[in-house]
Amino acid sequence: MRRAFSTVKRLVAHSAPFPSRTHTCGELTPDHAGVRVVLAGWLLPERKVSKAMSFFPIKDSHGTTQLVVRRKRDSCAGDLAALSDIPVESTVLIEGEVRVRPEGSRRGDGTGDVEVEVSNFVLLNPANRNLPFVPSDEHCLVNEELRAEFRHLDLRRAALTNNIKKRSTVSRVIRDTLHHEGFLEVETPLLLKSSPEGAREFLVPSRVGRSAHEPDMRPLFYSLPQSPQQPKQLLICSGAIDKYFQIAKCFRDEDGRKDRQPEFTQIDLEMAYVSWGPVRHISGSQAVKWQIGGHEVRAVVESLIRNIWQQVENVALPSSFDVMTYAEAMSSYGSDKPDTRFPLKIVNVSSLLPDQHRAQLEGSGVTLEALVIRQSDCQLFLSANDGNLEEPGVDRITITTDNEFNWLDNCRVTRFDIPLAAEKYAAINRTLGVNPGDCIWISQRRSIIEGGSTALGRIRIRLAEITEKLGDYTPPTTPHFLWVTEFPLFTKADPDKNFLAHGRWSSTHHPFTAPMWQDIEAMYAGRVSQVRGQHYDLVLNGVEIGGGSVRVHDAAMQDYIFTQVLQLTDSEKATFEHLLHALRCGAPPHGGIAIGFDRLMSILCKTASIRDVIAFPKTGAGTDPLFKSPATVAANVLHQYGIQFVHRS
Repeated sequence: MRRAFSTVKRLVAHSAPFPSRTHTCGELTPDHAGVRVVLAGWLLPERKVSKAMSFFPIKDSHGTTQLVVRRKRDSCAGDLAALSDIPVESTVLIEGEVRVRPEGSRRGDGTGDVEVEVSNFVLLNPANRNLPFVPSDEHCLVNEELRAEFRHLDLRRAALTNNIKKRSTVSRVIRDTLHHEGFLEVETPLLLKSSPEGAREFLVPSRVGRSAHEPDMRPLFYSLPQSPQQPKQLLICSGAIDKYFQIAKCFRDEDGRKDRQPEFTQIDLEMAYVSWGPVRHISGSQAVKWQIGGHEVRAVVESLIRNIWQQVENVALPSSFDVMTYAEAMSSYGSDKPDTRFPLKIVNVSSLLPDQHRAQLEGSGVTLEALVIRQSDCQLFLSANDGNLEEPGVDRITITTDNEFNWLDNCRVTRFDIPLAAEKYAAINRTLGVNPGDCIWISQRRSIIEGGSTALGRIRIRLAEITEKLGDYTPPTTPHFLWVTEFPLFTKADPDKNFLAHGRWSSTHHPFTAPMWQDIEAMYAGRVSQVRGQHYDLVLNGVEIGGGSVRVHDAAMQDYIFTQVLQLTDSEKATFEHLLHALRCGAPPHGGIAIGFDRLMSILCKTASIRDVIAFPKTGAGTDPLFKSPATVAANVLHQYGIQFVHRS
């Protein structure tokens, strides 16, 4: 190894044979004391104890080990002193002997009880002395833009390294669990045909099918899948696969959002012979609340999630998760993905009013509701009321002895023709548990619940966020899983789908979701807003981590939804003709779910951003500073695809 020492002075990469490492930097324990080892990794900043001795950490993806370098007067020690001249983050190979640290220096974590006294080393590859940042410097974390541009360097940070490792571990648990449940892993195509399923698609131009003799032929495009929805349904319809799964790459060309990715990963499942209603032979409150089909999917997903938390987090989850309807979630929590970790609930005030006042609200098609912050049981959240918290259409009323029996009279969000009597106020106050010093947030919403959140629901979340930042509230560490069911099957309240819908109804989930059997008659009668779907979302701590449904297996019903409800044009409907044909070939009842793998991992890794659990993520704007994508393409390349750049005036 000494022959390599001369390369240190010139700081060039070592391109010659060198010994294989015997251990990783996270492997050594006191049991290895006296063993000669070869380690390889990145050299971290020196800590000089004296002229005669220095400590150097050496790090690899497994951990960090402390090196001890003793400078003596023999020639070998002189070579060892050259370690001090090597730039931080250089890759080195060291040889030495494991020693147990003095008792007062032991850290008791990982390799913290041992150190390696270096006898030889090789500089494998020197790092530039002017790195954009030093990933090992935990006290000086540079801005996210710079770290994104040099992601290969940022991944060296222990936090990101551990996230990527945990992601691999969870992938293995997923595959092991689903194989045990009888699922087959099947890859589906990434190059498909564009179809109006809901979100904007990425288009891929193709020369396939083009003729060099027909230069004016219209360009042809593949689309990248928003999800493997149609392929996985076709697999089940084929009869070749009874239970399918895939850890699938998906793509959506959405406008830039803070924590969305244009390419993302989902755990994708589909099962044949999924039920179309509640299970009669299963008892319990949560079974009673699950009034839709798909309980087979629910059972598999709960088993999968339990295994992940047990094997990765060493946390035992309940045998079944809570269930809540969309209507209950929106009316009690103001969100279709309610965070049930904190107790604040929204109350329907309309139901407490006299008939005349209630009729006035009903005539306007609105419901009056309130979020009450009481000193008695919600004192933690009172401090958040002192901030400048506002939401359009919401009024905040602090109850005092002066307004205790007239607080609605001066409310900015509603006006009654006749003021309420004092005795009615007293009854309402008793029901709400309101006393002077309490705070009431009050708002009107449409009586027909729609969309993903209400004004009071947004206030509720922001109150919790502010209270947590103030240090008055700490969310419980126990994960709160919740199923939300019985969503409206169709909607006109999703702005993300307006570009395709153009004023028509769109599917809340996707156009293949089956209606609840109780609402089929209403659908055929044209009462579209009354139709609930057999759609289920899995929510964790107020974050939607998965969504699925029982699918339409009746070709006539699917055709009716396409034609009469969604009012697809002939060209739009043609993109689904292969699926309609498969349904006409005796397709079994089926259903499935897709779980957002990136979102799930961000929760398991306790990081706010999904970018921290993806090796090479895009920015919030959908760009990639590392690979410099997306990028323009030369005109001669575009010409091969029949595409021409047009200058706009």
